[in-house]
Amino acid sequence: MKPAPFKVQLLKWIGNKQRFGHEIGSYFPADYGVYYEPFLGSGGVLGVVAPSRAVGSDAFGPLIGIWQCLRDDPALLVDWYQERWERFQAAEDRIAEYEAIKASYNRSPNAADLLFLSRSCYGGVVRFRRDGYMSTPCGVHNPVSPMSFKARAAEWAQRTAGTRFVRMDYREAIALAGAGDIVYCDPPYSDTQAILYGAQRFLLVDLLDCIASAKKRGARVALSIDGTKKSGLKRVTLPIPNGLFEREASVNCGVSHLRRFQRGGETLEDEIVSDRLLLTW
Repeated sequence: MKPAPFKVQLLKWIGNKQRFGHEIGSYFPADYGVYYEPFLGSGGVLGVVAPSRAVGSDAFGPLIGIWQCLRDDPALLVDWYQERWERFQAAEDRIAEYEAIKASYNRSPNAADLLFLSRSCYGGVVRFRRDGYMSTPCGVHNPVSPMSFKARAAEWAQRTAGTRFVRMDYREAIALAGAGDIVYCDPPYSDTQAILYGAQRFLLVDLLDCIASAKKRGARVALSIDGTKKSGLKRVTLPIPNGLFEREASVNCGVSHLRRFQRGGETLEDEIVSDRLLLTW
């Protein structure tokens, strides 16, 4: 059965694939063992597919802390959000309060601050300097209410009930996948995502080696990666080995999230993005 669209977001995150999760998931086999998502981020495809057995992992500790709290203590997750939301709403200067929460995160990176920041930062684009400092200013929107967030957390907790969340390098996660399992990879994109945590150290060729090894073990791997930018005028060239992937599909992602952030107020008809979805089976 093909997955149905699921639009309720828990986190805002650059590169979130939730809007296209049902399209991406439609290429997955009907039956598979364990589902692995080793670049978890906001878990967009995981939330849509809602697998019965899964491992969601990421190398970014504060982010995985959010997911682990969702699994272990959803009420605490809601408390984290509500406490910061109430301070933000009550502040005479909301921008100053946002900056105080951001400063708390930057002093000691933690899941509780990151949770609120992801939902309140400008454009939902959580940007990091090379030293790990979060730099995104306060958004112009009003963050969702604690009641709305509580409902979102409850729905996500149900959809990810079969998922184990682990802080882990993508190499370790992919190495766990065996025959009959499926791996969905949504790594930092070579052309646009150097502002992501750790993206400066990511090398696509290393990931491709991991995918080749997983394929030899009988795991099936799907990879979302750069396709065309600038409404089709620019195609991103990548070092994809011949024979590694058996099929390719194009996923129309609409207007670039990053360009929307950078060019606020413009219509952006020239910034339509299409991703490549590469499949090893």
